[in-house]
Amino acid sequence: MELCYQLPVLPLDRPVPKHVLSRRGAISFSSSSSLFGAPDPRQLSQRRGAISYDSSDQTALYIRMLARAESAGSIPAQRIQRLFSFQRHLLSSRLLRGAPHLNPLHILDEDYCGQAKCMLEKVGSWNFDIFLFDRLTNGNSLVCLTFHLLNQYGLIELFQLDMVKVRRFLVLVQEDYHNQNPYHNAVHAADVTQAMHCYLREPKLTQSLTSCDILLGLLAAATHDLDHPGVNQPFLIKTNHYLAALYRNTSVLENHHWKSAVGLLRETKLFSHLPTEDSLSIERQLGSLILATDINRQNDYLSRFRTHLDENNLCLGNASHRHFILQMALKCADICNPCRPWELSKQWSEKVTEEFFHQGDIEKKHKLEVSPLCDSKANTIASVQIGFMTYVVEPLFAEWARFSDTRLSQTMLGHLGLNKASWSAMEPEASGSFEEGESEPARATEEPSSRALSQGSQES
Repeated sequence: MELCYQLPVLPLDRPVPKHVLSRRGAISFSSSSSLFGAPDPRQLSQRRGAISYDSSDQTALYIRMLARAESAGSIPAQRIQRLFSFQRHLLSSRLLRGAPHLNPLHILDEDYCGQAKCMLEKVGSWNFDIFLFDRLTNGNSLVCLTFHLLNQYGLIELFQLDMVKVRRFLVLVQEDYHNQNPYHNAVHAADVTQAMHCYLREPKLTQSLTSCDILLGLLAAATHDLDHPGVNQPFLIKTNHYLAALYRNTSVLENHHWKSAVGLLRETKLFSHLPTEDSLSIERQLGSLILATDINRQNDYLSRFRTHLDENNLCLGNASHRHFILQMALKCADICNPCRPWELSKQWSEKVTEEFFHQGDIEKKHKLEVSPLCDSKANTIASVQIGFMTYVVEPLFAEWARFSDTRLSQTMLGHLGLNKASWSAMEPEASGSFEEGESEPARATEEPSSRALSQGSQES
């Protein structure tokens, strides 16, 4: 019986820990090696470097048996990826439950999962690096982070959720995001979920939100951009996309995200053990949260928020008021990238603008009118970001700080100011270009960029 071995992609794509590199010996690779079934050996041969090991470990640390009685060349790359992902899912599950390691030997997967576990201990930090966490979890940041939070809040036990169904639901959610999208992908969903967790821990919310509110908040954050096509609503409308017709040109993407989430909930039967009325209520409230991320309704929600704050009549003992605050929290989480530390914010800005400009390129190719801010020749990352921050992000987060005047709110506003100054230094005249001839700058700037910038529902 032939044993098929595959060299994991992870060590070649990820930085190898220094303490591993310091060991003696190495595993080399080349295009002529018969061990490589997938990915394409030609791709592997273009990489440089080696993977170190210690002979005293009595094992080749990073070579993993994947299948038996199967030729290496016949293993699809996608299947190999899923096998690795499944193994990491099992390992991360054991780590979350505090189960002891079954294999005493140190392997790279355990090293990476160990680092991911250390990061999860600080999941409430606003400096949480979701890009690093995604690398440490081999592209499974949304599954690992959301599962951890559901477990941390005690929601799995409280709602008597089947852990197998929970994991299957989260895996399906993650797979339904389009990872070819530079911005609207599973990493963005994980980032929004982590931000939502930070807001849920704010004193006013901690003291008033119910367990059901928290469950809804986390699920909405994880699914708020589900199956996002990488283009905004105006693009779908002018190309006569079936989704635009289905939802009558109203909150097209948000409705699709919501219905897609409901479809996965029902497919996995995550809430099948609950009374029908309760599960339907969860689906409706989930939709209400996701629909609130529609950038075209930004001014309506912001005006209502201001009115509540001016009149000081928010009562979080009232279920409808708590739901409204969850909507505002999700809106903030969806467009919080400019409020992150510069190193993280800059990466998100580049990704969202790349996706934005890609839409413009498609529009040019098909001789369609190029959407505002989607023309790479007429706009820069800096100009797009300055307009987005000025007319969309600042007004929203200023009101959130009025509602929750905490250290986190001040930190976010501080980062926002510094990031805006950094972009302004790169594009001194950018802010003026947004102000000329626009009586409603927010509306003009929001629509194109929120889908691309806020990537979720708030295209800013």
